[in-house]
Amino acid sequence: MKSVEDLLKLKKEIQESIALREGGDKIKVVVGMGTCGIAAGAREVMSALLDELAKRRLTNVVVTQTGCIGLCAQEPLVDVFVPGKPRVTYGKVDAQKARQIVAQHIVNGIVINEWVVNK
Repeated sequence: MKSVEDLLKLKKEIQESIALREGGDKIKVVVGMGTCGIAAGAREVMSALLDELAKRRLTNVVVTQTGCIGLCAQEPLVDVFVPGKPRVTYGKVDAQKARQIVAQHIVNGIVINEWVVNK
């Protein structure tokens, strides 16, 4: 930090990041962060989701994490909950797929069926 402006900028970025993790009647994205998920790359998926949501300045989305979901062979797993619609679980998600999930499913409402593990 070299100035008050730098500190205020950092404060704003952190507040935006925290807002992505808080909820209400918003779209909710849950990343499986059990041991198997982390080993499969869930941290990178979480970072990509948060980064893409921040770049798009989406404030209607909450991102959280959970423990093991139970489908270890499909990790990293990402659940998308859109109010009024059934949960969609994506399997074998990487950072690039996470960004596409934001663009297609969250922004445009189009489920990417080829990556879905629950129907």
